[in-house]
Amino acid sequence: MARTQKQRSGNIDNTGFGANSNAEGGRLVNPDGSINLKKTGFAIWKRISIYHSLLRMKRSHFFLAIMVFYTGVNIIFAAIYFAIGVEHLSGIDQSRSTFDEVMSAFFFSSQTLTTVGYGHVAPTGMLTNIVASTESLLGILAFAVVTGLIYGRFSRPKAYILFSDNMLIAPYKGGKALMLRVATYKNNHLTEVEAQITIALHLNEGGKMVTRFYPATLEIARVNSLALNWTMVHNITEDSPLYQYSLTELTDARMEVMVYIKAFDDHFSNTVQQRTSYTHQQLIYGARYIPMFERSPDGDYTVLELNKISAYEPAELPDTIAVSAAEEAGR
Repeated sequence: MARTQKQRSGNIDNTGFGANSNAEGGRLVNPDGSINLKKTGFAIWKRISIYHSLLRMKRSHFFLAIMVFYTGVNIIFAAIYFAIGVEHLSGIDQSRSTFDEVMSAFFFSSQTLTTVGYGHVAPTGMLTNIVASTESLLGILAFAVVTGLIYGRFSRPKAYILFSDNMLIAPYKGGKALMLRVATYKNNHLTEVEAQITIALHLNEGGKMVTRFYPATLEIARVNSLALNWTMVHNITEDSPLYQYSLTELTDARMEVMVYIKAFDDHFSNTVQQRTSYTHQQLIYGARYIPMFERSPDGDYTVLELNKISAYEPAELPDTIAVSAAEEAGR
């Protein structure tokens, strides 16, 4: 049955994404939850929020940016001091090489920027004192900003949810179901956890490729506590947008499953959220997840093995689905 004959009603248009499939590039949502989008037409300083970028960038990149800024400012001021003349910095031995004089100016700049001021080198003359005063003011402001950014990154609520690397089409209640698995990987505790799944299919309608979005109903869309892992289950019934789709057709439709999770974090006492997406390339047809928790050897507690969150084993699907799987195998 052609895909155009199996279009489902109930598609939604308020996802924030466009319906023109030919204008899209790659997946809609990246695995880290960010939107796969680049904006143009404005100057970069108007499009980029430095504050948001510094809050969201990787920890290693954040501290590298601080070090680059700190080193760059000191190089600039060291050049200014050297241009004015190191003879206006008392305590520097002018009998040494030019390189040693430049390094002395650099280290004097770092001491001034951080307001340490060991006293070994001191500015003399009006111009040198003005530059040193300006640098110390810049240092106070810069370290106040950096302190605020570090606190903002440290205190920013985050869900710390681990998603499985794959999603499965698994046997379920005599039929089949789309399944994916999540768990928390930190020592935080999430309660009132809600999940929403949206399925994007790229379909041929009248010779034109369009993107249709469908809400996927979950068997359980809300759990009181995410203490262990949670396997989200979308039962593929006649009401499902995936009903009667074979693996070949899902691949041709470039299926993408977007997952949004919202929960309450007891430690932050705040609402947190996290999202990700799966593409058809991450779909495993005919499999089920392997249990990822067990009783401890002494029986006192439960062990949650996070390294098994994506572990699965082959599972036989009903005959109607096995035909589709066999069709894909012989493709």
